[in-house]
Amino acid sequence: MRILGLDIGDRTIGVAVSDPLGWIAGGVTTIRRKNEEYDLQELDKICREYEVELIVSGLPKNMNGTLGPQSEKVLEFCEKIKEKTNLPIKMWDERLTTVAAHKAMIEGDLSRAKRKKIVDKIAAIYILQGYLDSIR
Repeated sequence: MRILGLDIGDRTIGVAVSDPLGWIAGGVTTIRRKNEEYDLQELDKICREYEVELIVSGLPKNMNGTLGPQSEKVLEFCEKIKEKTNLPIKMWDERLTTVAAHKAMIEGDLSRAKRKKIVDKIAAIYILQGYLDSIR
């Protein structure tokens, strides 16, 4: 069963997908958000292409565990993804995933320009891999 991982932001959506056995998360793309219809069509296309059966979306909680305005936006958008794809969606605490992604890329000696282009995809990998590890 393939699982899709998402890091949903205001400007971009980082996308990762698991291998068919559900062990390893790999980056797919970063969707540059244009409008809701476009964003949903791109996600639906990826879900069909990879034969996804479940979506895991990062939920941006505050450091104290509460939900803020960005969390509400993500939850609303996930409801629309669920309607468009007809797939179940699980929410995953994404606190510090972007920080971890930046740290890994800095350790990999990637330039700032390259980091900026792929940080959301790397964060989606961290979100999905965290979920995959939790179900093993």
